[in-house]
Amino acid sequence: MAERVRIAAEDLDLYYGNFRALRSITLDIAEHRVTALIGPSGCGKSSFLRTINRMNDLVPGVRIQGRITLDGNDIYAPDVDVVLLRKRIGMVFQRPNPFPMSIYDNVAYGPRIHGESRKQELDGLVEQSLRGAALWDEVKDRLGKSALGLSGGQQQRLCIARSLAVKPEVLLMDEPASALDPISTAKVEDLIRDLRDNYTIVIVTHNMQQAARISDYTAFFLSGELVEFGPTGAMFTNPKDQRTEDYITGRFG
Repeated sequence: MAERVRIAAEDLDLYYGNFRALRSITLDIAEHRVTALIGPSGCGKSSFLRTINRMNDLVPGVRIQGRITLDGNDIYAPDVDVVLLRKRIGMVFQRPNPFPMSIYDNVAYGPRIHGESRKQELDGLVEQSLRGAALWDEVKDRLGKSALGLSGGQQQRLCIARSLAVKPEVLLMDEPASALDPISTAKVEDLIRDLRDNYTIVIVTHNMQQAARISDYTAFFLSGELVEFGPTGAMFTNPKDQRTEDYITGRFG
């Protein structure tokens, strides 16, 4: 059975002023799969990730050509509600960025902004999201304590819980484990594998081994171009492009 395409980029160009950061990117992202974006620093992978929920809109001088669709609908169409789009497409950043408030209030923040004020509903959402982020058992007895008191790895899983609380369909992750120790990284990787059953996940990573461990598909970016895209196993064992092989084997990057 063919996999359902959730997000599709079609001939996508991204400009920062006169600089062309992405060049004619065409890429299909499958539902309920983990797609890893790899490549050296400055190759365009984070820029591409941020086009998927229009985070680049916040950067002055940005211009987009081409299309990105979610379930076939152009997310850059004039009538798109960007707030609603970012509710459907959550984002987890490179460094944990919990708000300076309680663990509970961090997770409840998004639902409250979207109009949920009933305590029973919020309690349920907070527990469900923290369980979804594999953090509930570690924090259930201190929900009223500051989130800033958590370890780095716990803070990152809290940020994932915060994203889950608004019930997104897609999760974007920009190097979510790069600031973490190996034990915390392993927990985040386990979590990503578990979340795949319910979410479509796109992750930027510098770590080749991480991409190989957790992703179903891998896209290799270089100088703003998509060099190669395909099933992760095939790309790592039998890349089609010499540049992909050179990068994966550590000849550059």
